[in-house]
Amino acid sequence: MTSNIDPNRAIQNTLHWVDKVIIGENLCPFAKKERDQQSIRALCCDEKSTEYTLQALLDEFAYLEENPKTETTLFILPSSYLDFFDYLDLVDMANQLLVKEDYEGIFQLATFHPAYLFDGAPADDPSHYTNRSPYPMLHIIREESLEKALNHFPNPEAIPERNIRHAQSLGAEFFKQILGYDSSKH
Repeated sequence: MTSNIDPNRAIQNTLHWVDKVIIGENLCPFAKKERDQQSIRALCCDEKSTEYTLQALLDEFAYLEENPKTETTLFILPSSYLDFFDYLDLVDMANQLLVKEDYEGIFQLATFHPAYLFDGAPADDPSHYTNRSPYPMLHIIREESLEKALNHFPNPEAIPERNIRHAQSLGAEFFKQILGYDSSKH
């Protein structure tokens, strides 16, 4: 299943989500600084095949290596990997690519998807929205920068649990409205 989504619109929708959910609800306490410094790169990958998608991801790792002022990349997949389980297969292959191409320890991938589900949580639990995004996406993070940020943040291991509690207090409808979901379909 594919859709024809304008890449500029996908980037705009994703950055709106970053501003309203990730920064606005403080799900990532490090995102605001990078957004203010304009060091977040948002890139659409419209490749339909896994081979080409992984090559585009590899190209983005190289771009980040060559452009240290770009802190992180939101690698947006607006027209592919719409099925969550197909997306998880891509995530596995992308992590294998990190290792194979010697990027392990340099970059890591955070995962976001419109149908994200945490294993063991009820399907309707608002906690899933901590990792739900407008489109399937791989967030490429520089490990060294993340380690530095975590060293200066009190109790960073509590962030995920805090985010889950916060998402549950906001409720699914809050997130559906921001993401533009038709609540009768989700």
